[in-house]
Amino acid sequence: MPNPLLSIFDALYAYYGPRNWWPAETPLEVCVGAILTQNTNWINVEKAIANLKQGDLLSVNSLNEASLERLADAIRPSGYYNIKARRVKAFVEWLYVGYGGSLENMFATGLYQLREELLGVHGIGRETCDSILLYAGNQPTFVVDAYTGRLFSRLGLISGDCDYENIRRIFMEGLPRDAQLFNEYHALIVHHCKVFCRKRPLCSGCLLRERCKEGRDGSSN
Repeated sequence: MPNPLLSIFDALYAYYGPRNWWPAETPLEVCVGAILTQNTNWINVEKAIANLKQGDLLSVNSLNEASLERLADAIRPSGYYNIKARRVKAFVEWLYVGYGGSLENMFATGLYQLREELLGVHGIGRETCDSILLYAGNQPTFVVDAYTGRLFSRLGLISGDCDYENIRRIFMEGLPRDAQLFNEYHALIVHHCKVFCRKRPLCSGCLLRERCKEGRDGSSN
């Protein structure tokens, strides 16, 4: 019996091609970006990251030594900058205490232990945690976001009230444990939902229309 999750991935990949996500130069940049992207769009995060680079703040040591005020000012374009500055500092302080400030040491820890530890850091929620693990650490964990819930509930593969961990479990158990696959899949979901599967979906022309009850019913153009 065909695997529906893999079938959908194959269709999305054939249509859109590789997404090359996460756009960053270093694992630390991914970690910081994952925190900054909370409640904002990527354009604003890029501006904040550029400010950090310009101010020579994008290193573990510099972030640890920078004052909250200086850090907040640099990441101002990302919004909620005072809150996010505290979250970045909390992550870096945890990294120093637990792993001597080394991302390499951090990512050498087992996935399940590290995920639990990260979820205990102030300001690191499940999506941020899994983004750090997958995109910065190349760990095989699936990132779930609002786009994932929207698309796969419309496709009838999850229920509308399914929570983060249950959705993640469906993907973790239904797909090969492959970080590159998880990386591409999540990025393709996001892209598809921005193009077609919006809050008010554009079903006309959608490559998944025949798999989707909403699309087949013709409730959206």
